[in-house]
Amino acid sequence: MTEQAADGVVVEGSPRRLQVVHNRTGVDLAAAQRAVTDLLVALGRDPASHHLAGTPRRVAHAYAELLTPREFDLTTFPNEEGYDELVVARDIPVHSLCEHHLLPFQGVAHVGYLPGERILGLSKLARVVELFARDLQVQERLTKQVAEWLQRHLAPVGVGVVIEAEHSCMSLRGVRATGTRTVTSALQGLLHEDARSRQEFFALTGVNG
Repeated sequence: MTEQAADGVVVEGSPRRLQVVHNRTGVDLAAAQRAVTDLLVALGRDPASHHLAGTPRRVAHAYAELLTPREFDLTTFPNEEGYDELVVARDIPVHSLCEHHLLPFQGVAHVGYLPGERILGLSKLARVVELFARDLQVQERLTKQVAEWLQRHLAPVGVGVVIEAEHSCMSLRGVRATGTRTVTSALQGLLHEDARSRQEFFALTGVNG
């Protein structure tokens, strides 16, 4: 990812904004359409048929959407009240693509942090999840990326991320274990080092239950 400071002077005690833009190579829509056409032929289908004529274009645009996160400003505010308890956002929707099968996996993320000198606009936790989810992913890496990014850019006392997701590559093919959810976690700072803080985070996310 590429992070750029927004234009303007940061005044002490004021909100701070970090412009977050992704630096991935964009999807070549024309090449993707040709590839989908070739795939249909390889699957024994006629891409020129009435029902499939628009499929290569639609699939190319669908993948472009799934692989392109939206740009946003990471907005933080001074922790003027000295708040030192956990802030947790539960059940943030997660949609991503398994890099092994190009099939979707989806579920929810629970993201929390112990504030330091700054606190975060709550909607930004969901934005950071999307920033890394809209890619070819594995769940373990996605979980770790969100936690490390927040630790680096927010500088909290600690960060915790839990993701629960169902993978189509497991529910629709292979073992076909429909309804099975994979749970992963990543902890930074005090949530990693202190057992009581860690337990409180997991209790607030509902993972223990």
